[in-house]
Amino acid sequence: MKKLLAMTAVAALTMMSANVSAQDAEAIYNKACTVCHSMGVAGAPKSHNTADWEPRLAKGMDNLLKSVKTGLNAMPPGGMCTDCTDEDYKAAIGFMSKAK
Repeated sequence: MKKLLAMTAVAALTMMSANVSAQDAEAIYNKACTVCHSMGVAGAPKSHNTADWEPRLAKGMDNLLKSVKTGLNAMPPGGMCTDCTDEDYKAAIGFMSKAK
């Protein structure tokens, strides 16, 4: 019985840690980025418009990440994603900056 409880606890912890891992880039975009980036609101680079993203990507991912986390122009700190990690932000940037 103790073995079964220990195995159940390990399985539960494994599942919980998987839920904490990075979110799907498109899901992040849909929940937090699409409102502004789909239409380029207030100068936001439009999603999947490589020309809009090219000068931003040229600054490097670390600088883009810093802009997201501190806010830039009309974008508030963290954008609209209250539960994003740095990896989530990077994934969302990657998703938005690629042509469809």
